[in-house]
Amino acid sequence: MALFLKAAGGVPVVASSGGRLVHELERAGITHITLPLASKNPFTLRSNVWRLEEVIRAHKVDIVHARSRAPAWSAFFAAKRTGVTFLTTFHAAYKFQQPLKKFYNSIMARGERVIAISDFIARHVIENYGLAPERVRSIARGIDLFKFHPDTVTAERMFRLAQDWRLPDGLKVVLCPGRLTRIKGQLVLLDALARLPRRDFVCLFVGSDQGRTDYSAELAAKVAQHGLEGHVMTVGECTDMPTAYMLADVVVAPSIVPEGFGRTAVEAQAMGRPVIGSDLGGMQETILPGETGWLVAPGHADELSQALDVALSLTPEQRQRLGARSISHVHEHYSKDRMGWQTLDVYAELYGQPVPWALPPAHK
Repeated sequence: MALFLKAAGGVPVVASSGGRLVHELERAGITHITLPLASKNPFTLRSNVWRLEEVIRAHKVDIVHARSRAPAWSAFFAAKRTGVTFLTTFHAAYKFQQPLKKFYNSIMARGERVIAISDFIARHVIENYGLAPERVRSIARGIDLFKFHPDTVTAERMFRLAQDWRLPDGLKVVLCPGRLTRIKGQLVLLDALARLPRRDFVCLFVGSDQGRTDYSAELAAKVAQHGLEGHVMTVGECTDMPTAYMLADVVVAPSIVPEGFGRTAVEAQAMGRPVIGSDLGGMQETILPGETGWLVAPGHADELSQALDVALSLTPEQRQRLGARSISHVHEHYSKDRMGWQTLDVYAELYGQPVPWALPPAHK
C-alpha cells in the first residue's frame, strides 16, 4: 500500500519492527522507521506512543493507518495526542474467549474508519464490536497479477521445482499450501485422500510446521495409518508459489476455522487452477462454486473426497474453461490496483478535499 500511495502522488511513511520488505520500501525511496512495534510489553507500548508522536510531528502525518493490534494501541494514542486521523485494517476474526482478549482486539475497531478485508470480516466487526456499519469499509485484499499469472511461469522454473521436490512422474498433483497447523485442515485432507477411489495422485503439503513437531508427527502417523506412503509429501516452505500452483492439478484449502480472506484460494485461481476450499469465512466470497472451484463443509472428509475426485477427473477442455473463468474472476475483483484505489478512497474520505494524490475518475 505504501508503494501504491507513493505512485499515486502521496507521501507514505512506514513504521514497523522491520523485516524482509524494508529493503523494497527503501529502494522505492519510502521512509521506513524501525521501532519495537511488535512488542506487547506494556512499557514498550507506552514508549512507542511517544516515539510515534515524534514521527507524526516530524513528518507532518495526516492519517495514521494501523494494521495489527500491538502497534495499533500505540498508534491510537499517538494519533489522539497529535490530533490526526486514526484508521485501521481488520484482518482476522480474532478469538476472544476472555473479556481481556476482546478488549485487546477492540483497538482494531476504534478507527474513524475500519477497513475489513472481506465482507465476512466486516460482519464480524459489526456484530462483535458494536461498530456502526457506516464506519466500516469492506476492501478485499489484492494480489500481484503479474507475478500470479500462468504466462509468467517458464517451463524451466517448473522443471527445476519438480526436480527439487522429486515429484514422481505420471501422478496428478494435489497442492495444499499453508503452515502446518491443525486449523489449516491437513488431517481432514488426509482422511479425504484415503477415501478416494484412485491412487494416481501425490499430495504436497507446502509450508512449515513452525516448530510444531508434534503435529508433523501426527500427520506422518495419519499417512501411515491410511497407507498413503508415496502419495503424500511434506516439502517445506516454497519461495516460488506461482510455479508451485502451476504444478498442481488441484489446490486445496481445507481450513477448519474461518479465514479472514484466504489468499491461497485467490492466488490459485489467478494461476487458472481449480480450487477446493472450506465453506466458511472469506473463501465463501472468493470461490465461485462450480465455476472456479468447489466449497465443502469444513472438517467433512467425505465431501472433500468427492470434490477431489471431480477435480482430478476434469477433462482438458473442462480445465481450460474453469481456468479461464478463474483468471477472469481474480482480475476483476482481486487486483492490487483495485485494493489500492479503494483504500485511497477511504483516505480521501478522512482527509477531505483536495487530496494530495491522484484519484482516477473510475477505478472500482
